[in-house]
Amino acid sequence: MLDKPRPAASVLLPTADRRIESYRLSAPAEFPSRSAKPLNRIALAAAHMVADPLAEVDPWLGVAVDWDRTMAYRDYLWGLGLGVAEAMDTAQRGMGLDWPMALELIKRSVKAAKATPGAVVFSGAGTDHLDPAAAGSLDDVVKAYETQFEAIEAVGGRIIMMASRALARLARGPDDYARVYDRILGQAGEPVIIHWLGDMFDPALAGYWGTGDLDAAMDTAVGVINANAAKVDGVKVSLLDKDKEIAMRRRLDSRVLMYTGDDFNYAELIAGDEQGYSHALLGIFDAIAPAAAGALAALAEDDLKAFHAIFAPTVPLSRHIFKAPTRFYKTGVVFVAYLNGHQDHFTMVGGQESTRSTLHLAELFRLADKAGILTDPERAAARMASVMATRGIGA
Repeated sequence: MLDKPRPAASVLLPTADRRIESYRLSAPAEFPSRSAKPLNRIALAAAHMVADPLAEVDPWLGVAVDWDRTMAYRDYLWGLGLGVAEAMDTAQRGMGLDWPMALELIKRSVKAAKATPGAVVFSGAGTDHLDPAAAGSLDDVVKAYETQFEAIEAVGGRIIMMASRALARLARGPDDYARVYDRILGQAGEPVIIHWLGDMFDPALAGYWGTGDLDAAMDTAVGVINANAAKVDGVKVSLLDKDKEIAMRRRLDSRVLMYTGDDFNYAELIAGDEQGYSHALLGIFDAIAPAAAGALAALAEDDLKAFHAIFAPTVPLSRHIFKAPTRFYKTGVVFVAYLNGHQDHFTMVGGQESTRSTLHLAELFRLADKAGILTDPERAAARMASVMATRGIGA
């Protein structure tokens, strides 16, 4: 006797008009396996960190990390063929994760990468141990960058030079940015990735490169980067403006790569055009890792149709996760990891699990299902139900 097909998993979700609907999940997507050909794009996923929900700390004041689950997630990303961008915004850097804890995370990731064939990791170096209000001069900013560069290089790590809140506060114009970047890049042991993070991700970075005019800011950034091209692996642009990224990409020295940080338009930017393309350093790749790996495998096989077919349903999900206030996107990334069983709780450093509304999480769940990234629909439905119950849905 044939077994009857199991009914699709379902869960009660709220709607914008204050109704409660029973949402039925789809089957998860089957993404292409890793290509026998090497990927023709570099792809770094900015990885989140897993909090320890049982630690005796006040979440707003203390940081407790589940190191086993945090490192297991990096192994998972490497296993898919993705690289890791470590201790970045996605890991709540400067938003709960302080420099001592970031350095511990970097040390563990670099050590694990060295023991994992083919694993790639770049790590964020910034000035976040320096209180912007306490910084008295540009020399203080330089010394802060030097401290973090030296610490990462001492453990054999490659560096992403993060934007500095202290520099944004102290700089009086483009020349101050050039002075700091020229000095730090001149000392770098290996070429670094420069990260231009827009103020939609961090309001304290408004006016970066010495002006609020993005075109003028780009002139300064391109000038600094091209003048130091031998010390720059690439630049990651997180402005959520594809036209600005493409314009900058076309102006870079031929030795300098563009890494898209555009979580709204990544598919188009990675595919590229007749004049070039972007590599990837993206927070959304943490949440959609199997889809990202599958799409890049298809691109390596010159199958643009499959590449776009995989990425297309992930874009609405990414735009939802990164909607304004964009700095709260980490909540959505961790929520997907929870739904997919990479951690047993929806708890974040700093209590950041509370930054998004019940309606936001409900729509995120629907979009994740439509993107095919919920690997076990029954588990995802059960976990979604438990979160909804804490918010009065189906309790």
